[in-house]
Amino acid sequence: MAEWIARIGDEAVIDDPTELQRRSRATFGTYSRLLGIIRPAGVEQVRACLDIARRYSVPVYPCSTGKNWGYGSMALPGDGVALLLDRMNRIRAYDDELGTVTVEPGVTQRQLHDYLAQQGGRYWQDVTGSSADCSVLGNTVERGFGHTPYADHFANVCGLEVITATGRVVRTGFQRFHNAQAAHAYKWGVGPYLDGLFSQSGLGVVTAITLWLMPRPEAFQYFQVSVRDDADLEPLIDTLRELRMEGSVQSAVHIANRFKVFSAMEPYPWEALNGETPLPETYVEQRLRQLRLGAWSFSGALYGTRQGVALARKRIRRQLRGRVHIQQMRFMNPSRLALLDRFKTPLSRLTGLPLERMLGFMQVLFGIKQGVPTNRMLASVYWRKRTPPPADPDPDRDGCGLFWCAPVAPLKGADARAMVTIANTVFARHGFEPMLSMTVISERALDNVIALHYDRDIPGEDERAFACYEELLNRMMDAGYYPYRLGIQSMEALRERSSSEWNHTLADIRQALDPDGILAPGRYPA
Repeated sequence: MAEWIARIGDEAVIDDPTELQRRSRATFGTYSRLLGIIRPAGVEQVRACLDIARRYSVPVYPCSTGKNWGYGSMALPGDGVALLLDRMNRIRAYDDELGTVTVEPGVTQRQLHDYLAQQGGRYWQDVTGSSADCSVLGNTVERGFGHTPYADHFANVCGLEVITATGRVVRTGFQRFHNAQAAHAYKWGVGPYLDGLFSQSGLGVVTAITLWLMPRPEAFQYFQVSVRDDADLEPLIDTLRELRMEGSVQSAVHIANRFKVFSAMEPYPWEALNGETPLPETYVEQRLRQLRLGAWSFSGALYGTRQGVALARKRIRRQLRGRVHIQQMRFMNPSRLALLDRFKTPLSRLTGLPLERMLGFMQVLFGIKQGVPTNRMLASVYWRKRTPPPADPDPDRDGCGLFWCAPVAPLKGADARAMVTIANTVFARHGFEPMLSMTVISERALDNVIALHYDRDIPGEDERAFACYEELLNRMMDAGYYPYRLGIQSMEALRERSSSEWNHTLADIRQALDPDGILAPGRYPA
């Protein structure tokens, strides 16, 4: 610790036990020890920190801002020191013609959004529904996703700057050549493609990425559709596959079950149910009928020319009608949303719907699909808490319980139904609400992000929730639906199910890049 202090400064090294205990708290029970936090401010400081760690055989775990809620927050998969990169928060480069930007790990969604607005708003970033103050780079190297046609974040990376455990600075793609004109335009470079080695891995510290940004379109329309019956799921998924494959829909499409929709619209009805858990399906169905919503709801957006958006809208309407039982279908452009907001009070009286709350949620989704980050979605993490979300939400501090389980399936109705059946069965057995949000992430893949919400302040809930999560994950993998991403509590499951050839190959690569084994041991283990 003394050497780190001498190299990067006393204010950049945290070893106070109380502060370490606070920062090691996650949204579920963790058992490793956070021995310290070091916060380098640049590439040379990162190299120096790694050199010291290597000489003393101290494991170090890179993290960007520490807000990896639901996957482990800033807690570690093993005892060690957190290499917190939040001080590295520069936007290094921006190309207004090609729409590229180079960011460091500490750059947040809010910071990048504000920067792009200052540049004239010609380009949008793709954002997640997490906090506006989460790291852009952190989510990208974890292969996270968002909402627009650029939803697959790592697919829109064009070059990384990585520091290996031995201190070597590696720039991938064409960036390895000092004069390459297409370094930010052509992601493959020439020769072996290395970028993927440094996503979801402990093989290097990613200190910068170049991202492709989405051009601001001439026309934009948000759409939201609710289907009446649970049996509509299979034809809905198959229809969305056709629409995505033909190009009528280019954005990610998020499909939520009734529990997920209800939790977004209303807080847990503790008083009405006299504290009963889990939330009864009959209660949910009754409230959704009153809100004129069905068993499944999905949303997406259309981008392009006015003519192209109009044609896509007609195509979507035509393809859905006759295949699913539509409860509600809305297409919303900015002017129509503003009009509804203006007259929401008289319309609420006329319709009997809580339009202010419904419009508020729609406005948040409307913004997210235009690259506007928000903290509003964090309210859902407080679902099982008996107090409302505070103005400054912090799920770790406030004892929110959250696991994410995110299996991936082929984009077929039968596979969607199989995952739903597993989730419903497991959640019912353990007494939690199955919060399902399936995302059409590409023309061929469906990502089912399942949230398990609970209250960590209730004795025994950590253990009960983990048992539910563990059974859910194993049941999904037994059925062939493996997660696209894992939390620190289950990374060893990846090794146990991988082929020995894969494990040995990755172990060989790790040995070459990190011969002392000090960089993130246990994270996506090889």
